Amino acid sequence: MQREDGREKKVAELIQKEVARLLQREFRDPRLAMITINEVRVSRDYAFSDIYFTVLPEDSSKNAELLLNEASGFFRSKLAKRLSMRTTPKLRFRYDSSLEDGARITSLIAKEKKQVELTSRKKPEI
Repeated sequence: MQREDGREKKVAELIQKEVARLLQREFRDPRLAMITINEVRVSRDYAFSDIYFTVLPEDSSKNAELLLNEASGFFRSKLAKRLSMRTTPKLRFRYDSSLEDGARITSLIAKEKKQVELTSRKKPEI
């Protein structure tokens, strides 16, 4: 796992706040009305920034990712004006499937637990 230093963390937090603010106030696309920026990861050289998001309804995630990546130049130019950095990272939007993955794993665990309980009840007594 990549270790973040203090500056990387601060830059990531600033980018997260600003992109969320831009989505809410300046980037008015009805297809992206229910979007949440979950996490931002900045590369060590500050050349790239991966922005992880979720959107409702979930079935529009691929479309949202495409729209956001097409508009990454808009976000980058706005960030360049607001952040005092030598270069502004290139933005890459990624759909964050960790919530779905967590729900799927929880469901599998519950199903397995139920199966174990059923199996333990059916054991013949000797």
